[in-house]
Amino acid sequence: MAVARERSFTRAAAKVGVSQSALSHTIRQLEARLGVRLLTRTTRAVSPTEAGERLLNGIGPHFDEIEAQVDALNDLRDKPAGTIRITAADYAIKHILWPKLRKFLPQYPDIKVELILDNGLTDIVTERYDAGVRMGEHLAKDMISARIGPDFCLAVVGAPSYFADYPEPAHPKDLVGHICINFRLPSSGGLYAWEFEEDGREIKVRVDGQLAFNNIFNSLDATLEGFGLAYIPEEIVLPYVEEGRLVRVLQKWSPYWDGYHLYYQSRRQSSPVFVALIEALRYRE
Repeated sequence: MAVARERSFTRAAAKVGVSQSALSHTIRQLEARLGVRLLTRTTRAVSPTEAGERLLNGIGPHFDEIEAQVDALNDLRDKPAGTIRITAADYAIKHILWPKLRKFLPQYPDIKVELILDNGLTDIVTERYDAGVRMGEHLAKDMISARIGPDFCLAVVGAPSYFADYPEPAHPKDLVGHICINFRLPSSGGLYAWEFEEDGREIKVRVDGQLAFNNIFNSLDATLEGFGLAYIPEEIVLPYVEEGRLVRVLQKWSPYWDGYHLYYQSRRQSSPVFVALIEALRYRE
């Protein structure tokens, strides 16, 4: 199951805690005993054969249920224990999850949390995560969610050295005449069109410049060094604005977005570990 789901002997071996050679030997023994090939191996990838896919689909849900029942035994422990894997964007990890986790984890020394950075719209079921973090507007309909962060807005900022050479934009459309730092969307592969609002109408501006990143904090570093304007979550840039290291412009056109939510499958509600984590992360006004 681990090899078929991870599509890699290396990742599967790390996940189940055995050597790659031992795992490969086990798979060969299983295939010999069943008399069918379960996996197709190439130099670049591993994928299940038709027989492997059938076996995976047949036994996978049962093993998932066993895992859930084992997790439920934590009810009998003095304190919850277990591992939770969460995928989230860079900003959400640093400014939403970590400030709460650093208070939560010392209280529950038997709980382990893995935070996997991914700025895309990850399928947590396929990728075998326990939960993911997204803005409310991007939540899948078949998921349960808990709000973990307030509404937030983005801020257009530039370094004083940049504005020494360029005038401040008076309107979002003026950005087409500026050097801007683009953000590459991991899910679609396209560049993010900067979104603004005027009199209830949405304005999208396609900006241009020498640089594009798929990480907000890389964009921040380049902005601080004067390489152009960037559109970054307000919470990140406000300390730099207050210090005078960044100048904020076009503030009245920046709309507020629905805050971040933790999303997960319903079966996770039976886990005391997960319940404890949700309560720690939940946003309270």
